[in-house]
Parts: sequence; structure tokens; C-alpha cells
Amino acid sequence: MKAAVHVPRHEPAGLVVGGLVGLSFSDWPGELAAVVFCQGCSWRCRYCHNPHLVPFTRLNAPSWPSVLRWLEGRRGLLDAVVFSGGEATSQHGLAEAMREVRRLGFKVGLHTAGPSAAALAPVLPLVDWVGFDFKAPFDAYARVTGGGHGTRVRESLRLVRDSRVACEVRTTWHPALLSDADLDTMAESLVLEGWREWVIQRFRPQGCADAELRDTPLGEVPRMDAHHPQLRITLR
Repeated sequence: MKAAVHVPRHEPAGLVVGGLVGLSFSDWPGELAAVVFCQGCSWRCRYCHNPHLVPFTRLNAPSWPSVLRWLEGRRGLLDAVVFSGGEATSQHGLAEAMREVRRLGFKVGLHTAGPSAAALAPVLPLVDWVGFDFKAPFDAYARVTGGGHGTRVRESLRLVRDSRVACEVRTTWHPALLSDADLDTMAESLVLEGWREWVIQRFRPQGCADAELRDTPLGEVPRMDAHHPQLRITLR
């Protein structure tokens, strides 16, 4: 369940906000969270359900100062604030925005696909939980993301692993983008990198601009458990 919030628009400052959800039960499992959607992403994933957040230009959305004022009134009512996107780590103002949220007493979550370990490193000490979007086998990232580099994603995954920050590694599955063999390769990579849990979530057509993906029958998410007993795999 998500409740949208309309916050008056002001001049932009700090973080470039693309949208705000005032209450979410799913963006950080187990926490009552507000979700701040950051504008801008350098990838072009076909299954993206937030294509309006891809351009780095600011849309008709609340400014960061107005979001902070709204959050001040939610202390004691919400557990956490999740920074999502777009790709939140692409914004230079992310670390300071996280510090401001922590000063208000909220826990901080981050959704990221890890396009740059250098951008991820400064904010990791400020977060309590990471939702990491593992999109494809490392050598097939460009096919799924339209330009991502799997080597850089591997570096980001290692950074999160070594930080010991709580993390959910999850993959969006669509049969036109990820084959059973792709999922096997991804599972093997996670085991080799020291991960023990993995969430595979079904593609959802809402918001996706790709008509071919929206119209393709999905079938059942392939089960990987029997082939990779070292991983606890959750299907959503």
C-alpha cells in the first residue's frame, strides 16, 4: 500500500526531487517509510516503471526543502525515509539530504542499482538498509540496461557486502530479458560474491513504456532453489 502526497512546489535546493510517496509498506520491508524519488538516471532499462524520472531535468515536483518541512511533521509517525529513483546516487546532494533526514530521527534506506561504486561509497555510512537492484549477468548489463557496466556493478555489490549494511539484493524478471540460464549465472555470481539471500520479483506492467514487454505473457518465475541451495531465494 502506498499513499501519494502532494507537497507545495518551491524553488529547488539540494536534492532534485522527482516525487514523494508519503507512506509505503513495501519499499523497505518491515518499516513504515516515506519514499523520496530522486530525479535522473543514466540507464535505459526497458522494464523501468518510472520513466518520468529518467531525465535529469526537474519536473513538477516538490523541492527538497519542502519535503524536509513535511517530514518534520511526520516524526513519530514514520520509521524511515527511503531514497529511490531514478538513480539516487547520481545526485551530488544525496549525502547531505541523508544527514538531514537522520537529524530528524528517521532511519535511512536507499534503492540503488550500483552504477558507480565511487558515488555509492560516500553515502553507505549514512544508510541503515539498501535495496540493491541486480539487473542481469555482469557480462550482459548493456543488453538489459541500455548502457550499464557489469564490472562497476560488481564493485558496488562488493562495497555493500563489505560495509555490512543490511541489504536486499533483488532482480526484476521478465522472460524476454532474462532467461533461465541468465538467472543461473546470476545466482552463481551471488554465491561466489558471498551473498546468501536473493529476491526475484515479477515484472509489473504498470508505468512501463515498452509495449512489447507489457504485452508478453510472463508465465511463472523460474525456481532456482534446487540448483543453488546456498541461496535463500524469495519469489515475489
